[in-house]
Amino acid sequence: MERRLNRVVIVGASLAGLNAAEALRDEGYDGAITLIGDEPETPYDRPPLSKQLLTGEWDTDRLPLRSADEFEALNLDYLSGRTASGLDVPNQTLLLNDGDRVEYDGLIIATGAHPLSLPFGQHLDGVHTLRSQADALRIRSDLDRAGKVVVIGAGFIGAEVASSAHARGLDVTMIEALSAPMIGPLGEQLADWAANLHREAGVEMHFNAKVSGFIGDQRVKAVELADGTRIDADTVVVGIGVRPNMRWLEDSSLTIGDGLICDQFCRAAPMIYAAGDVARWPNELFMHFRYGEPQRTMRIEHWTNAIEQGMAAARNLLLESRGEPLEAFAPVPYFWSDQHGLSIMASGITSPRDEFRLVHGTLESNRFAAIYGLRGYLTGVVAVGWPRMLRRYQALIRKQATWEEALEEAREIEG
Repeated sequence: MERRLNRVVIVGASLAGLNAAEALRDEGYDGAITLIGDEPETPYDRPPLSKQLLTGEWDTDRLPLRSADEFEALNLDYLSGRTASGLDVPNQTLLLNDGDRVEYDGLIIATGAHPLSLPFGQHLDGVHTLRSQADALRIRSDLDRAGKVVVIGAGFIGAEVASSAHARGLDVTMIEALSAPMIGPLGEQLADWAANLHREAGVEMHFNAKVSGFIGDQRVKAVELADGTRIDADTVVVGIGVRPNMRWLEDSSLTIGDGLICDQFCRAAPMIYAAGDVARWPNELFMHFRYGEPQRTMRIEHWTNAIEQGMAAARNLLLESRGEPLEAFAPVPYFWSDQHGLSIMASGITSPRDEFRLVHGTLESNRFAAIYGLRGYLTGVVAVGWPRMLRRYQALIRKQATWEEALEEAREIEG
């Protein structure tokens, strides 16, 4: 059944939101598009915030994802500095924070995620989280006059901030509640390698550590751990994870959990789609072996997924409006992280419980490829300094290769 589609509203001037708008135009949609963003800037690139912008290699003029002319050519009604505060699904109406209402025929939700904070110390100068351009500029300003930097959280963002601060010649300490950095996605062996990478660069690290409080009146002076350890700090960056931006959807009829729950087409409800950090959906490429009941969905916080999912959501919205069959969104996830001059690349889905095999290179050389498997299938690959190897195993994941097929591939390569 065809549906009217004269106005598409995209909530979130993010990478996913921008790519959704571009996909609509590329697919021939010439109706109205309203893009709503909570920041004053046009959509910009976020990965450099924890890297090139903090180190000073880049300034903000290099961040926009599109030039002013390219953005204008999309013919959008861009509502900047606005946020969605509610959604009336039956009446196809979006409520904004300033009281305005925006009607839609089709809706794409790409509101991203926000960083988690500790339950104390946010009132102190020098304590930061990192998500926006404004956050990064505040941190960079602090780093200009800091001597000692403490990073709380050793996930990818925390590790990148630690690396950037160290590149500026600062005294850096990283605190992590788990036993090693990035142990969730990398597993124990590669997490230990990552710990050595930071340690050899000169970053002081505290693992299995709980932060109990900050010391300071108006500005932070130190971080205190639960065991009584005090770590002096001029600047603190908290990088303990993110949560999808969904509070505005709590009174809607949409299903939310750790993300907006969608089907395999990125559809949350008829003519409503989601993309990027906020979307949780079943990736059919991994369903046959990876997820049993009750966890059958994934939510991915990576740059490449935001692009691909934004485009997929837009295409499926158009297909639904035409009454045509929808296309399942089933990518092989990919991400990278730059730390201490190395690029850590990963594809697929990895977990500490997966089978692990270092198949090429050595950890000591900082040039290697490792694969992960579960229930007899290849699930993921991590490569450092070897993008060709990453692509080779990424192709096998896309083919749903077995673990033995992946090992045979490795033997042939080493031949």
